[in-house]
Amino acid sequence: MIEQPLSPTDVEFVSTLHGDEVVSFVVLMQPRGDQDRLLRAIDDVALGEFEEAVREGDEPEGADAKDPARRALAHSLQALRDAGSEAVGHIVEDHPIDFLKSITQETGADEVIVMTMPHYVEEFFHRDWASKARHKVDVPVLKVYAHSE
Repeated sequence: MIEQPLSPTDVEFVSTLHGDEVVSFVVLMQPRGDQDRLLRAIDDVALGEFEEAVREGDEPEGADAKDPARRALAHSLQALRDAGSEAVGHIVEDHPIDFLKSITQETGADEVIVMTMPHYVEEFFHRDWASKARHKVDVPVLKVYAHSE
């Protein structure tokens, strides 16, 4: 699961996580939306990124958020393929953790990697994607922080 395009550092990390073993990815991307705007603004303030907190109101939402999510997903899939991995992906709109569980079962996934920016409020209350996934899927869940370019 990702929430922004994978950076070259992110691609290198996940594609080499298991050494020379051939890996494939099913990338799930949820469009950013209004539902977590307040929490993102609080996280920005906690990180001292006041300008980012103010810009949260300018983020696209609803149908307008789908195009940036599609571009981010396409970019990430191509970067993984360029690194030699197989990769497919989906935009997730509703019930991301339930969708993750079904994909994990359908594909026989060995593990789930949740790559996210820090979300202090959600993490404190164990409401972040990784914490929720650990209670739903029957495979290990690795949480890593995404790198910014």
